[in-house]
Amino acid sequence: MSYLFTSESVSEGHPDKVADQISDALLDAFLTVDSESKVACETLVTTGLVVLAGEVRTEGYVDVQEVARRVVNRIGYNKAEYMFDGNSCGVISSIHEQSPDIRQGVVRENPEEQGAGDQGMMFGYACREMDNFMPIPIEIAHMLVQELAAIRREGKQMTYLRPDSKSQVTVEYEDDGTPKRIDTIVVSTQHDEFIKPENNSAEAIKKAHQQMQNIITNDVRNILLPRVIKALPNRVQQLFNDDFKLFVNPTGVFIIGGPHGDTGLTGRKIIVDTYGGRGAHGGGAFSGKDPSKVDRSAAYAMRHIAKNMVAAGICDEVLVQVAYAIGVAKPVGFYVNTFGTAKVKDNNGNILSDGEIAKVVQSVYDMRPYYIIKNLGLKNPIYEPTAAYGHFGRDPYKKIVEISKPNGNGIEKNNCSNKEMKEIEFFTWEKLDYVDIFKKAFQIA
Repeated sequence: MSYLFTSESVSEGHPDKVADQISDALLDAFLTVDSESKVACETLVTTGLVVLAGEVRTEGYVDVQEVARRVVNRIGYNKAEYMFDGNSCGVISSIHEQSPDIRQGVVRENPEEQGAGDQGMMFGYACREMDNFMPIPIEIAHMLVQELAAIRREGKQMTYLRPDSKSQVTVEYEDDGTPKRIDTIVVSTQHDEFIKPENNSAEAIKKAHQQMQNIITNDVRNILLPRVIKALPNRVQQLFNDDFKLFVNPTGVFIIGGPHGDTGLTGRKIIVDTYGGRGAHGGGAFSGKDPSKVDRSAAYAMRHIAKNMVAAGICDEVLVQVAYAIGVAKPVGFYVNTFGTAKVKDNNGNILSDGEIAKVVQSVYDMRPYYIIKNLGLKNPIYEPTAAYGHFGRDPYKKIVEISKPNGNGIEKNNCSNKEMKEIEFFTWEKLDYVDIFKKAFQIA
């Protein structure tokens, strides 16, 4: 008996994602002027308003209003008719200094003994369904809203598109976990009122809405889906049969959207941010938090471990968990679940248990916060790109950015005297740089 599994994603214009991107843009701005900044920024967005709150300790200066407006405009909210645009929205800041009670648990005389910024458990997951070791449902869901945004920015087709959109993908699996077929795709996208009703009667309004829905459905089927399917590996393309169900704007109309249609808050899309409901998630949000917060840095490290384990051939699927106590450097627990797919053996030819695998991983991967931050380069301003379309499954890349000089005292507004250009790497936790280390540790040929 087969089963169905569903994941969803949202676009960069979804109100919660607008909030996430502003929070991470603020984090990047603080890290740009002071790499030792301690940041926990929350953002609320609603009709015509952005509210910034949280705790920050930094030696630099950041124009938080300018950062927020830049992000809103970059996303595409730049028209008054959206009832939320970067040029005219209000921006209120209520950011204050980080609690010294938290700081004393994180900062140590010996940097290597840096304590975890909070208690909690963090998970990482990887499988072989996609080439990037992500599950199919969440990956296709991300691709749908990413392509919608790309089409909107190109401005050549589907010119009625607005920034807010959502997707959902249901995949049918065999009992052994093998993907069988795409069962259902849901796409909801905000749009202009590009067909006006002939009059104010309910019948005329319903007719106009139906005409718009028909056009959008046709465009999703004939423009959006072919672009997404073409970008998929051949084995995943084969999962698209002619009988999959497609729902487009199921309510019939989606004109009012974005922060005007629904208030957005940082951290409300943590399953979209991770694995779409596969594996597990510890519950902590990512955006707006500097890497001393293990909610974020340890979750990245767990993905790094999980992805490299599968790529090394230790198993075909794995979930890993780490847990910390606030102010304590060493994890209080580490757990591995290979779902019965482990392949590595001991000297007697017996498949290693998940507990035995966990011990080997711990022996070669230092999970203290200092080393996670150092090894993954997490004090660099790399976070705004993570805040839409998922933190995992992304391609690592390098970029030259302008930051304050090391050992500087931050910068004053409009003072560029202590800035320098630096090449930094994004999505380092997606690198397969531990494959050889794991192979050696597990004696994999």
